[in-house]
Amino acid sequence: MAPVPPGIRLLVSFNRDQWYRALTFILTFLLYTAFHLSRKPISIVKSEFHKNCSSVSELTTVVSNQEPASLHSDMDCSWKPFDKSNYKQLLGAMDYSFLCAYAVGMYLSGIIGERLPIRLYLTVGMLSSGLFTCLFGLGYVYNIHSLAFYIFVQVANGLVQTTGWPSVVTCIGNWFGKGRRGLIMGLWNSHTSVGNILGSLIAGYWVSSNWGLSFIVPGLIIAAMGVVCFLFLIEHPNDLKNMYAQNLSSGKSVPSHTWKGTNGHTEVYLQYKENKNQSYDTELLLPRDSVCVPLQPVVVVKSESEPSAISFMGALRIPGVIEFSLCLLFAKLVSYTFLFWLPLYITKAAHLDAKKAGDLSTLFDVGGIVGGVLAGVISDKLGKRATTCAVMLLLAAPTLYGFSMISELGLGPTVGMLLVCGGLVNGPYALITTAVSADLGTHKSLKGNARALSTVTAIIDGTGSVGAALGPLLAGLLSVGGWDRVFYMLMTADFLALLLLLRLVMKELMSSKSRPISAVQ
Repeated sequence: MAPVPPGIRLLVSFNRDQWYRALTFILTFLLYTAFHLSRKPISIVKSEFHKNCSSVSELTTVVSNQEPASLHSDMDCSWKPFDKSNYKQLLGAMDYSFLCAYAVGMYLSGIIGERLPIRLYLTVGMLSSGLFTCLFGLGYVYNIHSLAFYIFVQVANGLVQTTGWPSVVTCIGNWFGKGRRGLIMGLWNSHTSVGNILGSLIAGYWVSSNWGLSFIVPGLIIAAMGVVCFLFLIEHPNDLKNMYAQNLSSGKSVPSHTWKGTNGHTEVYLQYKENKNQSYDTELLLPRDSVCVPLQPVVVVKSESEPSAISFMGALRIPGVIEFSLCLLFAKLVSYTFLFWLPLYITKAAHLDAKKAGDLSTLFDVGGIVGGVLAGVISDKLGKRATTCAVMLLLAAPTLYGFSMISELGLGPTVGMLLVCGGLVNGPYALITTAVSADLGTHKSLKGNARALSTVTAIIDGTGSVGAALGPLLAGLLSVGGWDRVFYMLMTADFLALLLLLRLVMKELMSSKSRPISAVQ
């Protein structure tokens, strides 16, 4: 008999629970990748909305006695209404309309999400986001030049996209415990960069020939992923146990007993007298400490009415939520300022063209992936989430100043500093939005009410989104007086984020043993 291939041995070594964990990890990764993929086209298409019309301007100057407006009308190379001199303000209005709607909607999304089935809530959100993303692209197809139309689509898309983050974090938090949560979520959080890269490639393929497809194709992708979410997403491991219980009870009549559950989910335990009578499926349902009893198979069902959803103020009273939320506001302010302004800064400082500057700016995201994973590993090892974030924020402030100095020395130093800055800036941001949110959403003060995770996640990320909207706006205002002012603003934001964590850092350092931040009182 031929030996079993090593690859097959590896596959069969995983039990069913591990396969479902892997499915949840991969599926939620792809789902949120689709969200970021659909957000990216607007930054790529901006150059097509207002092209370089320098030749028209020069001709207008030469023929000074001719009316400029009529000449520009005949030789227009931009997309109305972004063809005027105030196009930067109009493009900025679209950015801020999306970010502000996202920030406001995030507070509501978590509260709504924990009162509805996550799978259905996320599916509706993705289908709606696909609709509005495609609708933006249809503006090209139907030759729409109304600013109000594009602002409306951006606001609506910003609102429905808030269904994504609380939902996927809740799912991943339900399936993965606290032991290696930092490492797992650090790897998982790379979906943001993957989505940005894919969105750039897809939008860039059609941007010059038909920018409408730059939106329509990503819109169809996120809508298709919404269908995949509806078909395959499992919100909680206990949902599988409930399914197995229903299948068993429908096949044969078995006695059952009910009592109060710990988190509102129905749980099923099977007990058998002899192991030889158990199938593989039923063995997976057995608790590790099960005791064999000399009876027929007994299905024990723990059921109780669903726990009441936590209120907004109740979520704020969880220790650490306010501190981490405000910390994320300033951390996300720094991150999103780099996201919106880094290519332009590199163009001015390193004297590169727009395409090379855009390609070089992706190194910041690469450093962010490494920083997020590193922050997760360190916080898992030490059991101190706040301390890990504080140390990275402390190192980030002088690094930002160093970047502003070194970036003028050439391409080589700029590459190195981009990677370091990306890691130190995005590391705390990634850790707070993933592992910390999951820890606080399952805090022991909730007494097993896991449904609060969606609200806690939404509060933390919603507060951070306020900073995401303010950062680029402040950078645009301060950059008029020089880029040094922008970097002073970023360093101040990092310092404020660090100050907001000091109380939690002191609690962790005074703790008698290492433990997750969720255990801090």
